[in-house]
Amino acid sequence: MQKTETREYLGLEKLETYQLARQLSRVAWLVYSNLDWQEKKVIGEQFLTATDSCGANIAEGYGRYHYLDKVKFYYNARASLIESLHWSKLLVERKIMTDRTLVDEYKKIYPILSLKLNSLIKTTLNKRNS
Repeated sequence: MQKTETREYLGLEKLETYQLARQLSRVAWLVYSNLDWQEKKVIGEQFLTATDSCGANIAEGYGRYHYLDKVKFYYNARASLIESLHWSKLLVERKIMTDRTLVDEYKKIYPILSLKLNSLIKTTLNKRNS
């Protein structure tokens, strides 16, 4: 009797890359919610949109069937993540993002998410050969 291997489907909520993107979005929201009206309009919305877009693109890519569709959205997520970093650096440089706890939390999550996202892209591309 041959034993068949069963694979459990990994839902989006269990995907570590997505979980990290959601954590980063929570940090971005805390930063944004503490800004005054002008800061929100000038720089805060850009920061929040870029950060939230990372998780949204991971989710959309994860829901696609073809690996090239998936990777396209994962690349978009990576670009949004890099854009988020740009805005966060400006927020710190301009002394708008001053809460050290939030700055440190962002700096803790960002490199891990970046690495995991690159790994997700590589893994997805490698699946085409299997």
